[in-house]
Amino acid sequence: MAAVVAATALKGRGARNARVLRGILSGATANKASQNRTRALQSHSSPESKEELEPLPPELEYIPRKRGRNPMKAVGLAWYSLYTRTWLGYLFYRQQLRRARNRYPKGHSKAQPRLFNGVKVLPIPVLSDNYSYLIIDTQARLAVAVDPSDPRAVQASIEKEGVTLVAILCTHKHWDHSGGNRDLSRRHRDCRVYGSPQDGIPYLTHPLCHQDVVSVGRLQIQALATPGHTQGHLVYLLDGEPYRGPSCLFSGDLLFLSGCGRTFEGTAETMLSSLDTVLGLGDDTLLWPGHEYAEENLVFAGVVEPENLARERKMQWVQRQRMERKSTCPSTLGEERSYNPFLRTHCLALQEALGPGPGPKGDDGCSRAQLLEELRRLKDMHKSK
Repeated sequence: MAAVVAATALKGRGARNARVLRGILSGATANKASQNRTRALQSHSSPESKEELEPLPPELEYIPRKRGRNPMKAVGLAWYSLYTRTWLGYLFYRQQLRRARNRYPKGHSKAQPRLFNGVKVLPIPVLSDNYSYLIIDTQARLAVAVDPSDPRAVQASIEKEGVTLVAILCTHKHWDHSGGNRDLSRRHRDCRVYGSPQDGIPYLTHPLCHQDVVSVGRLQIQALATPGHTQGHLVYLLDGEPYRGPSCLFSGDLLFLSGCGRTFEGTAETMLSSLDTVLGLGDDTLLWPGHEYAEENLVFAGVVEPENLARERKMQWVQRQRMERKSTCPSTLGEERSYNPFLRTHCLALQEALGPGPGPKGDDGCSRAQLLEELRRLKDMHKSK
């Protein structure tokens, strides 16, 4: 109902629309902030297992999620600081891993692999809504793992495919993306762990910089620096030319289907620059994100841009997929340009509805960053159910 009211309000223009939308979104969640905080604190204080954990370096961290919701929503950066600076982050990750394995013994979604002329991309649903990936050279039987947060699930896929794991690519340090690095690198002795040296990647062996390339068989994978979510966040671009297929972008927590990640360790300007890096890639590039957020993100996109027909068509498809618990990966960057509000800060309709207007001297770079910041703030308050 809130989305319908917001859609009607947005048919006008200007500051009044922004005030209406903010009121609608904030009213739905403000009265539950203290309840969320209490539940989040209780969830990590009650141990469920006597499993002995090996000590890990203190810089390792995890952003906890429960049933697809972000428990940091209630306390913001204070919660993030707690989980990035204490051992509770690792303990919470282990608890979430056990719960997800019990609740989703076969994964939260049905994986739909893609095969392109000897290269296979296999999504692996892990935790409550994460995706890890195997990128496989089917001729050489070599595999690269992207963000292997559950080592058991990733190892099971490696054995099923009959391949050798030679590299792990981590987009960033959070435990829901890097939790399997230790176990997998120990099991596969020749496996290299790649990531940004700025990000405290656990068990990192091969630091990467912007535009560095990792070569595995026919796979040519370029790292692109995309800070904002974390200081050292990287995305990975699989070049499609060597196998005469589409390029594939493994975006971690930078970009999702109709969404983008929260800016924890940067500014709106930093995040905008990172998103523009992705916008510079081809429309046929396949987007393989780090989370299954499609349905919730598309609901929010409908609130801020209610007359977007491309969004409506995509939503109908996503709902059919999710009714059967099928993965919504991948989309394409061409599709994302048409309905993802976080990639549409240049659009006049969004600027007039939510933006602060052009910056000084007609520079729209500043106003786009402010619009992105406002979109992110509204999304953080939004509840689709």
